[in-house]
Amino acid sequence: MKKGICYVVGAGENYGLDFKPEKEDYVIAADAGLHYLEEKGTDPDLIVGDFDTLNYVPDKGNVLKLPAEKDDTDMFMAVKEGIKAGYDRFYIYCGTGGRFDHTIANLQMLAYLAENKMQGYLFHKDCVLTMITDRELVFDAGASGYVSIFSHSEKSVGVYLRNLKYELHNATLTNSFPLGVSNEFIGKESRISVKKGTLLICFPQNIVLP
Repeated sequence: MKKGICYVVGAGENYGLDFKPEKEDYVIAADAGLHYLEEKGTDPDLIVGDFDTLNYVPDKGNVLKLPAEKDDTDMFMAVKEGIKAGYDRFYIYCGTGGRFDHTIANLQMLAYLAENKMQGYLFHKDCVLTMITDRELVFDAGASGYVSIFSHSEKSVGVYLRNLKYELHNATLTNSFPLGVSNEFIGKESRISVKKGTLLICFPQNIVLP
């Protein structure tokens, strides 16, 4: 896999595109996400979509035109194209807000990445959402604010929360009880891990991504 980041910009609410792609990075516009990138002055490496939201097929750059009736969303197809290009770390913008069902679809996309040993970060208005499967996520000591941990899978077994305000040791979380909501960073390097299962983790945007 490539060392860079694959940035994917969708057609949801634009809460700000604060990234600056480096040479090794890859930028994909999903349908009307192209508008947001044009406003930012960033040329995407790839434009993907059925273009029902953009209302026209772009005539510039590398365009992948999708059928309107398909199993994958435009955003999911964009991520899969990023995987084909050799990336395993995804920063996903404009994937929340608007239609709530699309937000749910993008959460499932995070689970897909986690379950396939990749990492996705979904940027919302004032927080970032990510998932991990059968592994650990480490935040540095500079992290502050609230962090919430939920079980995305039916059960997440062997959950450890270390150096947070509320710790857990070899706990089991389920997707029907929000035990992990509203935990807090305490100025120490913190660790969130799960032996078996997929955790959804929500934390503030001002934190350095692990």
